[in-house]
Amino acid sequence: MNFQFIIVLLLFGTAVFYVCRMVYKNLFTKKSCGGNCKCGVDFSAVEPDKSFK
Repeated sequence: MNFQFIIVLLLFGTAVFYVCRMVYKNLFTKKSCGGNCKCGVDFSAVEPDKSFK
């Protein structure tokens, strides 16, 4: 094997690892409530924009 092939193989392996790690984190970790909730944020003081029609 030549040196260039080894470098390309390492870069490809690193890219595959990175993509698999992103997919795993997206599918199997919970960073928020994941539902249709406010997650502890109080929106009661926010007024809706009346000028939008």
